[in-house]
Amino acid sequence: MSLIQFKIQDRIGTIAFDDYQKRNALSADLIAEMIKALKRIEAEKAKVVILRSSSNNPVWSSGHDISELPRANEDPLPYNDPLEQVLRTIRHHSAPVIAMVHGSVWGGACDLAMNCDMIIADETCAFAVTPAMLGLPYNVSGIQSFLKRVPINIVREMFFTADPIDSKRALNFGLVNRLVAQEELESTTYEIARTICLRSAQSIMAFKEQARVLLASSALSPETFEHIQQLRKDVYHGRDYNEGVEAFLEKRKPVFG
Repeated sequence: MSLIQFKIQDRIGTIAFDDYQKRNALSADLIAEMIKALKRIEAEKAKVVILRSSSNNPVWSSGHDISELPRANEDPLPYNDPLEQVLRTIRHHSAPVIAMVHGSVWGGACDLAMNCDMIIADETCAFAVTPAMLGLPYNVSGIQSFLKRVPINIVREMFFTADPIDSKRALNFGLVNRLVAQEELESTTYEIARTICLRSAQSIMAFKEQARVLLASSALSPETFEHIQQLRKDVYHGRDYNEGVEAFLEKRKPVFG
C-alpha cells in the first residue's frame, strides 16, 4: 500500500502523508515515495507543492522513524540518510513548497516543515525538536534550518527542552506564516497556492534559488568543520544516544547520565 496520497490538479501538486498507523513517521519507504512524487511534480511543471497529512489527526508527523536509526557508534543523520535526501530535494525544488499543518510536528518532521518555503497552520499545531530526548547529535544542516527561521533564543529552548512550541508562540516567533481556524486551513492554503500560480514561475524560481544560495553561503573553515564533526561523533559513540534509542523502542523514559 502507498504511504502517501499524491495528485496534481490545476498546476498544484499535493503530497499527503497516509501512514497514520505509524503517526506518519518519516520512514525510508515513505520518503522514497515523497521524492518520487516531487520529481514527478517537477517534471510536469506544477507551480506549487503542498505538503500535508491526508487526514486531520492529532499528529501531523511523528518525525524520523526511530526504528530505522542505528543503535550506536554510527552517525544517525549522515548525508545520505533518507530524511536528509528529502530535505535537499525540497530545498532544490524549483516551485514553492508549502507545509499545510494540522496537529503536532515532531523531530525530523519539524525540520521537514522548516525546509518548506512557507508553513500555513491551524490552532492545533505544535512544533517539537526532540534530539535531547534521544541523546542524538543533530547535524549542522538541520540546526542551520532552525537558525534561519526562528530567533536563536527560541531555537535554544526547543533543542534544550524538547518541549512543543504551541500555535500562538509559533506565529509570534515567525515559525509559521499564517495561523488560521481549523475549518479554514485547507481553503486558505489552496487559495495561497492558486495566487502563486498566477505569478511568474520564472521569477519565483530565480528568487527561490538565489535565496537558497545566499542562506547557505556562510563558509566554515576546515578546522571548525572538523570540530563540529567531532562533537557529534562523541555523542553518537556515547552512552546517552544508545540509551535514548533503546528507551524509545522499549516505550520507557530514558535515564541519561
